[in-house]
Amino acid sequence: MLKLHANVFAEPPAAIDGPVVELRGQSLPTLLSQTGGPPQFVAAMPTPFEQMQQAIRELPRSDTEPDGYFLITGHEPVADGDPVFWRLNGHMHEHQGRMHRVELHGECPAKTLDTVLQTMGWPDQPVVFQLVHEGVTLREPEFRAWAANA
Repeated sequence: MLKLHANVFAEPPAAIDGPVVELRGQSLPTLLSQTGGPPQFVAAMPTPFEQMQQAIRELPRSDTEPDGYFLITGHEPVADGDPVFWRLNGHMHEHQGRMHRVELHGECPAKTLDTVLQTMGWPDQPVVFQLVHEGVTLREPEFRAWAANA
């Protein structure tokens, strides 16, 4: 199960490797802009707001609101007990007709995260994750390691 609170952006074209930080007991490389500050999220994802919203709406146990808020829930089977309830909520933000960022918060299986990312154009569109509380940006593999180590 992944535990997360992050903004998902299209991978910035000019991002560079930043310092390695210690998060949840892991050493994870971050991303920076070429000037040394946070990455500049100027690229939009290829997906229009309405297309992503419709794709989310079609997922099992999902709900969407006109303002871009959505909720997806489910139960994950476990080997030695009752299924674990999970929920992932998000908020879609567009710029000039395409998705600029999507805030995701909650817990979900990795396959659910994959499904949500696909509604944004992933894997054809590489994405990065800005951790809301930690204030750092990670590439996808490092994000998944961080989210799985809650």
